[in-house]
Amino acid sequence: MSMKHLLAAALIALPGTVLAQGATPAPEGAAVYFIGISDGDTVTAPFTVVFGLSGMGVAPAGTERENTGHHHLLIDRPPFGEGAADELDLGILNDDNHRHFGGGQTEVTLDLDPGTHTLQLVLGDAGHVVHASPVMSERITITVD
Repeated sequence: MSMKHLLAAALIALPGTVLAQGATPAPEGAAVYFIGISDGDTVTAPFTVVFGLSGMGVAPAGTERENTGHHHLLIDRPPFGEGAADELDLGILNDDNHRHFGGGQTEVTLDLDPGTHTLQLVLGDAGHVVHASPVMSERITITVD
């Protein structure tokens, strides 16, 4: 593992950490998406969110393998790239609104409060850094009963 990725992996554990966008390429046409939940759905908590990925593979953080990454789930925040100035260049925060799945997980069970919530997926590279061409889903809105 490179020194850059070791440092990134160490820093990401700190809440609020922001990392610079990496030079890790993503194949053209790569996409992340939700499986079994769509924009406008109403769900009952707890519910499971399954992460889909095409054009790339899933690998745990720290695993440097071409055309792979790991999932990050953004909850109740503006669309990625619109949250903070230069967010696409700075990387993904680590807090309650930005959940990291560095173990290579492809689903999570959420227990959100009743009401309206937004969800978006963003793929990160081996060091929890956004790919040079960000791979992210559309932001969806769901209602929790």
